[in-house]
Amino acid sequence: MRSTKDRIRQAIAFELIGLLLSVPLAALVFGFDTGKTGVLGIIGATIATTWNYLFNLMFDHGLKSLTGSTRKTLKVRFLHAISFELGLMLAFLPIIAWWMGIGLLEALIVDIAFVVFYLIYAFVFTWCYDTLFPDPDAKGSGAQG
Repeated sequence: MRSTKDRIRQAIAFELIGLLLSVPLAALVFGFDTGKTGVLGIIGATIATTWNYLFNLMFDHGLKSLTGSTRKTLKVRFLHAISFELGLMLAFLPIIAWWMGIGLLEALIVDIAFVVFYLIYAFVFTWCYDTLFPDPDAKGSGAQG
């Protein structure tokens, strides 16, 4: 299992690298001001981090209340992932529209673009991180390849 220090390093690295990649990319693709997009990125990272904690806490409590356990089947994992992303999108959508001065439909397109970017980025980042800083418990499990 990863140490607390390692988890903090991973979380900070994930957010910083994600911002360094997503902000200029979003500014370029959507023609937004880089400074304004940077602030939006910081707001988004803050919302995502807070939502991650709150959502997982609520989900685990609800799951334990309904089933007596926090064990997640594949079906429950899909429900968890989809409901997490939908909740995050709903929270971020009006902020994108307001901060960038755009309509809700354009904000939805920006929101979806961020979700797609971060899904791909999370996969690549985690793979690279696990390669550079292997989890001692993952040795021999085949989880890294």
